[in-house]
Amino acid sequence: MTEKKLPFTKEALEKIIEKYPTPFHIYDEKGIKSYAKRFVKAFAWNKGFKEYYAIKAAPNPYLMKILRNEGFGIDCSSIAELELAGRIGMRGEEIMFTSNDTPAEEFKKAIELGAIINLDDIAHIQYLDEKVGLPELVCCRYNPGSLKEGNAIIGHPEEAKYGFTRSQLFEGYQLLIDKGVKRFGIHTMVASNELDPDYFAGTAQILFELIADLSRKLNITFEFANLGGGIGIPYKPDQVEVDLEKMSEGIRVNYEKYILGNGLKPIKLYFESGRAITGPFGYLVSKVLHIKNTYKKYAGLDASMANLMRPALYGSYHHISVPGKEDASTKIMYDVTGSLCENNDKFAINRVLPKLVPGDIVVIHDAGAHGHSMGFNYNGKLRSAELLLREDGEVMQIRRAETVEDYFATLDFNALPSFSV
Repeated sequence: MTEKKLPFTKEALEKIIEKYPTPFHIYDEKGIKSYAKRFVKAFAWNKGFKEYYAIKAAPNPYLMKILRNEGFGIDCSSIAELELAGRIGMRGEEIMFTSNDTPAEEFKKAIELGAIINLDDIAHIQYLDEKVGLPELVCCRYNPGSLKEGNAIIGHPEEAKYGFTRSQLFEGYQLLIDKGVKRFGIHTMVASNELDPDYFAGTAQILFELIADLSRKLNITFEFANLGGGIGIPYKPDQVEVDLEKMSEGIRVNYEKYILGNGLKPIKLYFESGRAITGPFGYLVSKVLHIKNTYKKYAGLDASMANLMRPALYGSYHHISVPGKEDASTKIMYDVTGSLCENNDKFAINRVLPKLVPGDIVVIHDAGAHGHSMGFNYNGKLRSAELLLREDGEVMQIRRAETVEDYFATLDFNALPSFSV
C-alpha cells in the first residue's frame, strides 16, 4: 500500500498559485534526490554502475542537472535531447543515444558529443558506417521476442518495433568486429511500468546468458550491459513500489552465476530508468472551472490532456487529491475532464472524490514523467509552466508557460503576402 502524500499544504499551494496561475507541473527536488541516491546505493556492488536518466520522461535541464549531480548520465533519443545534453555540458560516455528509425544527422550529433551509440537495427550498422562512420564503442539492442512478456505500454517484444533478434546480434557484432569496432556494449528493454522486482532479475538472466554465448562464439568482450528501464511506480494507492534492493539482489545473483561463473571479465551495469526517477515526484496542479450535471457528473478542470495525456492514451490511473478536503464526509462520483474537443479528454472516469465546487484546487499525482513532456497544442492549448519545489521550500520556475506569441512564432506570414494579422 502506497500512501499518496503531497509535499505541500493547501496554504502553500495557494501562495504558489498567486504567482504562477494553474495549470502547472511542479517537481519535488527532495523526493527526486532521495530516490536517486537510493537507486545508486542499491547497485553499489557493481563497479562502474550508472543510471542514464531517460530524458524523454521530463526533458528539463534543471532536473537533469540535479540528477547529474547524483552521478546520473542521460539517455537521449532525438537530436533535441542530444542538444539538451550538450547545452548543460554533458559529453562522452555520460550520454547514451538510444534511438530507432534514426536519421543520419542524429547519429552525427551523437558522435560529435562522444555519446554511446545504441543501435536498434542490424541495418543501421551499414547505414551508420556509410553516412557518418562507426565510433570506437557500439552497443546493440536485443529484442528477446517470446522469451519475455511485455505489456500494454511498450507492447509484447515479438510485436515491438525495437531491437535485434538473437541471430541478428551474432551477425551484427561479427560485422562490427570486421569493420574495426573495438569496444562493445549490449542493451535490452522489454517492459514499461513494471512493478515486480523479479521481472528485472529474469531479464538480466536472459541478457547475461546471451553475453556469455556471444563472448564465447565471437571472442568478444563486453564492457557493459544496459538493462534498460521499465521500473514502474505505484500509480494506485493499493500498489507497492518496486523494492530496489530486492531487484538489485536478484540481478547480482544472476550476474555472479552467468557472468563471473562463466569466467567473463566483470562488466558494468547500466539502467535507463526515467519514470521511477521523477514520476512520483511531479504533480499537475489545476483548478475546477465548472461542475456539469447531465447523464453523469463532470468536474471540468483548467488542465486538459494537453497537460497529461497518459489517461487518454493508455487508460492510465492517476490519483487525485483535493487539498483541504482530505476529511470531507460528502463523496461524489465524477468524470474529471479537460476542455478539449475530444471525449477522451478525461483524467478520471467514475472517480469518487470530495464534493467539488468551482475554484477548488485539484492535484494529480505521479505526473513527473511522461506528463509535461507529452504535451501538445491541439485546440490551440498553450503549454503550461514547470516549477521546482526546492529542498528549502522555495519555489522556482524552470520553464515558463507558453504565450499566444509562442503559438504563432513558427508561422511564416510572409508566405501569404495578402494575409495580414
